[in-house]
Amino acid sequence: MAIANIVSAIGNNSSVYPLIVRDCGIEVPAKIAVTYNQNKKESKGIAYLAARERFLDEYATSAVWLGGIPLIGKLCDSLIKKKSFNPNVNLKLFKEDKFQGIKYNIEKFKNSAPDAVKDLIKVKNNKKLYEKLLAGKFIASTSIPILFMGFILPKLVFTSSAKKIDALRTKEKQNKNQQISFLQRDKFFKNNNISFKGSWISTAANFSTQNKMAVTDGGYAVGRVTTARNKNESLDIAFKMTGMMLLNFVVPKWIEKGLNKLTGTQLDPIMLSDKNFISEIKSGTIKLPKSSKAEDLFAFVDDISNKDSYFIKYAQKFKKLKMLDNGIRDPREYVDIVKLGKFRNEIKNFIDNTKNLSEKDFTKFIKRTKFSKTANILTNVALSSFLLAYALPKCQFAFRKFITGSDLEPGLAPAEKIVDENNNI
Repeated sequence: MAIANIVSAIGNNSSVYPLIVRDCGIEVPAKIAVTYNQNKKESKGIAYLAARERFLDEYATSAVWLGGIPLIGKLCDSLIKKKSFNPNVNLKLFKEDKFQGIKYNIEKFKNSAPDAVKDLIKVKNNKKLYEKLLAGKFIASTSIPILFMGFILPKLVFTSSAKKIDALRTKEKQNKNQQISFLQRDKFFKNNNISFKGSWISTAANFSTQNKMAVTDGGYAVGRVTTARNKNESLDIAFKMTGMMLLNFVVPKWIEKGLNKLTGTQLDPIMLSDKNFISEIKSGTIKLPKSSKAEDLFAFVDDISNKDSYFIKYAQKFKKLKMLDNGIRDPREYVDIVKLGKFRNEIKNFIDNTKNLSEKDFTKFIKRTKFSKTANILTNVALSSFLLAYALPKCQFAFRKFITGSDLEPGLAPAEKIVDENNNI
């Protein structure tokens, strides 16, 4: 089960765990290596500087990206609590429908979940203030990392390299006895006035950590492009950042869909490794909502007799549902019917595939399905990591060669190609 938990974590493309594995464990070390190898074709001195900058930049960015965003979110939550609000109240509940809404939930859960209802009433009576607090949380948890990663960090990295760059430039002047223009220091900043309309606060307040990372990546990319040391470096960075965003947040989900469709396997390895869950499927005693329709889903979830069912257990684990400790659905949370219904159908389809199987065939089917899902996840991580760590840098280097005519880092390369005769700084 421990192995299944690990595989499940790195296979959840809606969480940060695959990003941690790809980013810190595979992508960054590989990028540092290929950066050095690419630049050493023309100058080992610049290759060292390029690899050094990549190391400082990538790991500092990862620290902010993976740790800073959740930390800022928690700090903001503590401030919201000091204002006597519960930050878990979902603003989407202000959109009332037949089965959920802030007024509906207050009335429905006033006796079964009185503390949660108090939180709802507090927000209902102070909607504008609560919206401002959540908007502030979103802005803080994205703008602060963007400012640091996109503008402050590159300045620090450039400054840390300046003396070494100057030393290399001086040495090359002495070796070549000629004057060269080494770095173009033209940098510019742009002010972006962003106006938000409609229900952006409700949408942004429900962003997961990964969603915020994607937003932060966009702002971070803008910062890196605008703080680049010359035009060629701006183009080089823009190409890289566009590829990174696609390969981090979009392509892994495409790969996951394709592999799952190819193998017909949808359920998570944790579920497939749960002997009691599998036992209920085998015996036909597992409890599920009648259908994926809203009325059937809510009828099942709100029936206290189903509180220990595996459907509710795993719906909570995979964040499709949130329940209180007493088995009552948390009235502060908005239920995404589409996601919950899809989850129900995945379990139902799995059950249908096991019908009419002998005990021996059933056991084989479970093992084969578990192996297929695990293989899908590991293949996804390996393939997406390969694309990020090797294919993207290679494409970036080809693009760089096309626009600059050189293999050297555009921010470090001289106006004329430098060849470090002694191959060191």
